[in-house]
Amino acid sequence: MSDLKNLQLVASWVKGAKRVAVLTGAGVSVSAGIPDFRSPGGMYDTLRPELLTASSEQRSLMQYDPTAVVSWTIFRDNPFPYLELRRPFILGINQERTWKPTLSHFFFDTLHKRGVLSRLYTQNIDGLDFQTDIPSKKIVACHGSLGFASCEFCGTEYPMDAFCDKVKLNIKDIYATSESATPKESTHINCLNEACSRPGVKPSTVLYGRSLPESFFSAIQEDFPQNIDLLFVVGTSLTVGPANMLPHNVSSTCKRVIINYDEIDSQYLSSIGFETENGETSIKKDVFLQGKCDSIFLELAGVLDWKEDLYKAEARMAPESAMMLKQ
Repeated sequence: MSDLKNLQLVASWVKGAKRVAVLTGAGVSVSAGIPDFRSPGGMYDTLRPELLTASSEQRSLMQYDPTAVVSWTIFRDNPFPYLELRRPFILGINQERTWKPTLSHFFFDTLHKRGVLSRLYTQNIDGLDFQTDIPSKKIVACHGSLGFASCEFCGTEYPMDAFCDKVKLNIKDIYATSESATPKESTHINCLNEACSRPGVKPSTVLYGRSLPESFFSAIQEDFPQNIDLLFVVGTSLTVGPANMLPHNVSSTCKRVIINYDEIDSQYLSSIGFETENGETSIKKDVFLQGKCDSIFLELAGVLDWKEDLYKAEARMAPESAMMLKQ
């Protein structure tokens, strides 16, 4: 149970806010069941380069640094390691709908429907935010999204359903999870732009070594510092830049709420002037709520009397989130 006093304070901020921004990380998608990439036992930690279509040099690089599998260094010469690694996620998110949005996602959706959500910045590439009713123009996928496809070389978009069909036909299943016949060897998916025609088609996620999308920087310029009066930072340890600078970019009057399962580095909090204890003459404007994101938003929805909004989305929620809502 979160601190009731702080929950009531945050609820009062939400009720008084007109322009709310949200920055999310992997923690908001935990109850969706999406495998983590970075944690011990996660995708990078258990990567087996020998299963991927790659040269011995590329496999050595991935063995030394698993994140190389999603780097521009390898992709520009060989797109197969990236596509083979991401194959089940590309199909699971876009066609099979293996994963659904969580209670946390639908709390943000409620902020939108109640007219106070200005922007949702997500560091996640899972695309679950786009399965809610939040307009895509309000969502900034800081690191791109698995829900869209384009050519990495020229930027030409590729229809998602057609791309998924190509992935099924052209990219081998290193996980052996598919019940249908899959190719034994991977073959290229070429760009639809005849002037390009290169094998650079992939989900529109940001590779290591590439720049973040322009939409990220233009949205920050539009929103900060003056056009946001409440910032939620949810499910992120705030270790990855430049997204971790958003809490620093707010105005002096903006309220900030950090919700995370783990504690946040104290030096980082000090660097952004985050103070959870107000002095004798200052007004409290920062709150840290520690715990599981879904649990805290369910409690906050109770204080706000917003649970009915969440019940309306129950059928669209991840099973774990829906079960929590029933308890």
